[in-house]
Amino acid sequence: MDKPLPPGLDPRAAAVLREIVEQYVETGDPVGSRTLSRRLPLSLSPATIRNVMADLTEAGLLFAPHTSAGRLPTEHGLRLFVDGLLQFGALSEEERETISATLEARGRSLEDTLAETSSMLAGLSAAAGLVLAPKSEGAVRHIEFVPLGTGRALVILLNAEGQVENRVIDIPPGLPPSALQQAANYLNARLSGRTLGELQRIVAEEIAANRTQLDTLSAQIVEAGLATWTDEGRGGSLIVRGQARLLSDVTQIENLAAIQRLFERLEAQETMLRLLELAEKSDGVRIFIGAESELFGTSGVSMVVAPARNAAGRIVGAIGVIGPTRINYGRIIPVVDYTARVIGRLLG
Repeated sequence: MDKPLPPGLDPRAAAVLREIVEQYVETGDPVGSRTLSRRLPLSLSPATIRNVMADLTEAGLLFAPHTSAGRLPTEHGLRLFVDGLLQFGALSEEERETISATLEARGRSLEDTLAETSSMLAGLSAAAGLVLAPKSEGAVRHIEFVPLGTGRALVILLNAEGQVENRVIDIPPGLPPSALQQAANYLNARLSGRTLGELQRIVAEEIAANRTQLDTLSAQIVEAGLATWTDEGRGGSLIVRGQARLLSDVTQIENLAAIQRLFERLEAQETMLRLLELAEKSDGVRIFIGAESELFGTSGVSMVVAPARNAAGRIVGAIGVIGPTRINYGRIIPVVDYTARVIGRLLG
């Protein structure tokens, strides 16, 4: 069933606005009255269409770039289109199965799965895909330390949900394997279903009180291994793929410096937290056009983001796409929505 028309738009104005936005999404070029008269299902003359376009321009829904006779939607016009005129369908069963199979492939670490998710979103949306997984607060089942060569070791963590995460740490050169094994034995003996934060507090207290049998080198490994996950500055994993797709459409965005600032903000810790806050305020997909997210303050860029919730309804991450304002909303919204549901299951 068609949506009711947005307030202030009659059927002719709604048809013109919809067609201009759809052409803008497809080509990025201004749309003129003659093009509209050929494409609109309504029998309207170019003169009538020009009058409607003039009214939409006066209402702040369209604008004329430079001296072009054609029109493009403003961010306000795009918002009106997304909220009241956009028609999008559900993903096909085949598309759902493809997304699920891609993300649920066995044998990958959690970090690799999140990276694959971001890359998949970038490919499906022709924009930049982002995946945010907050720092795990669940219980830890097992920790191992594996030497990687001079001065480095791999820390392998298995959580209570069976997810495996890997981190690389620096260790003193020439460290004997026995020190790595001692560090792992010490930590595994104290796990008992504790979270990493709880484990770090216990270890810190024992080391401070000299209540451990660890030698100095093993104690350094224990502290470094825990810090790779419990450092409050990390806050989680934010993975962005497909930046080149966004940059390739930079002509539709104010300037290259704005995109550079956007990427810098994506790397900032506070941005991760804000993304989660934005996702948390909605049960489903949220669309932010231009500067209205108050996250990037960048016009010419849109973001579609959805919360990833586990079976208990708790938010365990956020999934989204960032691209120029002419991204294909009708295609991207159901993709982001379904991907967020799959990742919610995977993150537990």
